[in-house]
Amino acid sequence: MNKSKRTFQDYIILMLKGFCMGMADVVPGVSGGTMAFILGIYEELINSIKSVVDVKIFKALSKFNIKAVFDIVPWQFLVAVFGGVLIAIFSIAPSIEWILDHHPILLWSFFFGLVLSSVWTISKRVSVWNKNTVGALIIGAIVGYLVVGLVPTQTPEALWFVFLSGMIAICAMVLPGISGSFLLVVLGKYQFILSQVSGVRELDPNAFAILGAFGVGTVIGIVSFAQVVSWFFKRYHDTTVAMLIGLMLGSLRKIWPWKETIEWMTDRHGELVPQIQNNILPILSNPEDQVWFALGLAIIGFVIVFVLDMLATDKPESPKEH
Repeated sequence: MNKSKRTFQDYIILMLKGFCMGMADVVPGVSGGTMAFILGIYEELINSIKSVVDVKIFKALSKFNIKAVFDIVPWQFLVAVFGGVLIAIFSIAPSIEWILDHHPILLWSFFFGLVLSSVWTISKRVSVWNKNTVGALIIGAIVGYLVVGLVPTQTPEALWFVFLSGMIAICAMVLPGISGSFLLVVLGKYQFILSQVSGVRELDPNAFAILGAFGVGTVIGIVSFAQVVSWFFKRYHDTTVAMLIGLMLGSLRKIWPWKETIEWMTDRHGELVPQIQNNILPILSNPEDQVWFALGLAIIGFVIVFVLDMLATDKPESPKEH
């Protein structure tokens, strides 16, 4: 599709894709980058974010040429996608939090099917599988597996640390397989940041300050990190895609629905939360394991990705590696 000729309907679809990314970002263990990859907008997203700090923009700003700035930056694409992300975060964050608390197995099962299916569909974007791409996939899988096994910690609630958490989390959010929300869990800031969304609805000034610091951190982090990812895509496309697929495979350790809690920790609100969990096999006869419902949702997630892959008509061609 010629991106300069997108229609209003196209931007509505982009906003819906951003909404799906936002839904994924709210869940610790599922990456918004994974959803962007599944929905076929990942590389355009990275390149669009990268363009925000193009040298031409600073030259145009120095001459107060605002029109040139809007010509350089694909702002319609960015507004549509991130508008959808923000709508999802502020509208469904409480619902996702409730589902995580009351029906975690069903939610994880759905996302497990999504991610597992996307590994196969995205693998088709690697033009040549060789020792470099296979090696990158293995390295990515090992890194993803180890990262999602990190143990959550207690950390300060000062604005400087909230800012730092935003920078770290957003870098993971644009990496398929590594969940920004999960890294917030590791940093001890997931529930804290999620609770501030409700605070904004209640016009709490402190919540605005905290989310403001977090937001500034995410903007700086995502623009900086996009430069790195875009560079790798341009020079080592197939190897980069293979490593990202590996990260997604490794992340399945975190998304596995059935877990046994080994250690608990008390958060700042005095509530017990899981600290260390092991994956276990479900028991068919145990109604609490919800095996058949979980399997059904995993299949639905699996099928959704295949349908999206078949319907996608604007996937970018994979450039050859140098």
